[in-house]
Amino acid sequence: MITRRHFVAGAGALAAAAMTGNRSAIAQGVPAGYPAGYGDLVDKAVKEGAVSIYTSTDDVQGRPLIEAFRAAFPGIRVDYNDLGTNGAYNRVISEAAAKQVGSDIVWTSAMDLQMVLVSKGQAETYTSPEAAQLPAWANFNDQLYATSVEPVAIMYNKSMLGALKPPQTRAELIAFLQTNKDVLKGKVASFDPEKSGSGFLFFNNDARTTTDTWELVKAFGGTDPKVYGSSGAMREKIASGEHWIAFNLIGSYAIEWAKKNSNLGVVLPPDHAAAFSRVANISKGAPHPAAARVFLDFLLSQRGQTAMAGSGAPSIRTDVSEGLNIAKLNEMAGGKLKPIPVSAALLEASDPKTRAEFFQKWKQALRG
Repeated sequence: MITRRHFVAGAGALAAAAMTGNRSAIAQGVPAGYPAGYGDLVDKAVKEGAVSIYTSTDDVQGRPLIEAFRAAFPGIRVDYNDLGTNGAYNRVISEAAAKQVGSDIVWTSAMDLQMVLVSKGQAETYTSPEAAQLPAWANFNDQLYATSVEPVAIMYNKSMLGALKPPQTRAELIAFLQTNKDVLKGKVASFDPEKSGSGFLFFNNDARTTTDTWELVKAFGGTDPKVYGSSGAMREKIASGEHWIAFNLIGSYAIEWAKKNSNLGVVLPPDHAAAFSRVANISKGAPHPAAARVFLDFLLSQRGQTAMAGSGAPSIRTDVSEGLNIAKLNEMAGGKLKPIPVSAALLEASDPKTRAEFFQKWKQALRG
């Protein structure tokens, strides 16, 4: 589903600032410690008047960040396009081919697809003033930045599992599916890696970094498995009781859902505490280059990260107290959180031969 939103506020304040020449009113969002000339960048961004974002983060979760950005930089319109992971990638590629770039920022959870964009020359190089506040693994050549750290989780319906003990580790999950396969027929869900960029990222990372991935998929296949293109679809099925348990879904979503529904349980397996990131880059030839830089800086800043964490996307920074941050998540995972690095290694998954081999193994394992 494609969603487009226009966010704009503070037009009156911007007009007043322009008429009075009040530079500080226009550049009120410049943080202390930024380069001396940053105010000039903000002025250029205001003159550009807009920033266009292609994303896979839905409107509800993205809204607090966008509203915080508007408050910091009034007058910069935000065109927010929720295209999904594959949709955002395909739009960027097609627009680049037509020489009609429409995005300033690409921000999705498909780390591998965005690394492909970088490799194809579709990302600008920009050293953000916030780069020093990020872990080393979260920045690839000042072209692609991690903006969150989000664990892969197990979610289950407490009442539907009943006397069945929910698995607490990856090893227990495999045994749980094998032992209870008849009872669990049609009751177990996960991502469809053929339809979801995030799903492929998770399972392919599993296959590269663990020795039991195909054993898990085979056990999953024995339960008449149900696969979906989004975590939201799995949530609805688990909450309704149609499915009892799901694995490899986005943990940050699951944690927030469990806060609102006491019948949902969430596990971050300490023996498989993988975590992905929503990554962001500035598009090559961005129509609003100054606004793109200002938005990326805000996204990585303490203020931007606080807004994101408040809406359920755990912060990659340790100085954010709102919601969850990387340090708190690591504690929840027993000190074994393993973020997927933003590195060229992600490109391995884009190789046609590698993908073909993965899907062959996936289908074979599901058939048991």
